[in-house]
Amino acid sequence: MKRMLFTTTTILALAASNAVLAGNLAEPVIVPAPAPIPAPVMNTGGDWTGFYAGGSLGYADVSDEAATFSDDFNGLTYGAHAGYDYDFGSFVLGGELEISGFDVTDTVTATNLDSVGRLKLRAGYDAGAFLPYVTAGVAQLYTSGATLGDVDDTGSFYGIGVDYRVRNGLRVGGEVLQHDFNDYADSGLDVDALTANVRVSFEF
Repeated sequence: MKRMLFTTTTILALAASNAVLAGNLAEPVIVPAPAPIPAPVMNTGGDWTGFYAGGSLGYADVSDEAATFSDDFNGLTYGAHAGYDYDFGSFVLGGELEISGFDVTDTVTATNLDSVGRLKLRAGYDAGAFLPYVTAGVAQLYTSGATLGDVDDTGSFYGIGVDYRVRNGLRVGGEVLQHDFNDYADSGLDVDALTANVRVSFEF
């Protein structure tokens, strides 16, 4: 009887022990780490080296020192351009060819400003996504009308501008240029033209 009681007690003790151990060996709950939040992608500009081409829309105001033209000798401009920039690090040097058409007529002298062709040299500063620059070069002016006739002449221009890279392959910008044509087409007139335009360019 005592042996049976001892055996029974031992079995019950082992069963209770296994139950306790089984509870302690439960698998731990793993809490997943939160997914990282991606940082916003910033446009840092990058290398400005390469070809580009695009169009422009702007405004022109024309005058001469002798005040032969009227004060309202102004109007819209539109054009196309193509060029190449080389990025030396912080300094960017480039060249550009631009042709601008004009919707500009002087009602007093019946002179039409038809178009200007420009051969540009550009020098700028690589400011990341921005490219501020100065520009200068040679300009060819074409006019028509009763006073001057259908003539053209070569002059010079200089100005400032800025490009902003919206994304790779696309830049927008603006430009202000002062044009000087001394003794235009041997007419005795010193023609000045101030233009301002906005530009869109595609990079290749």
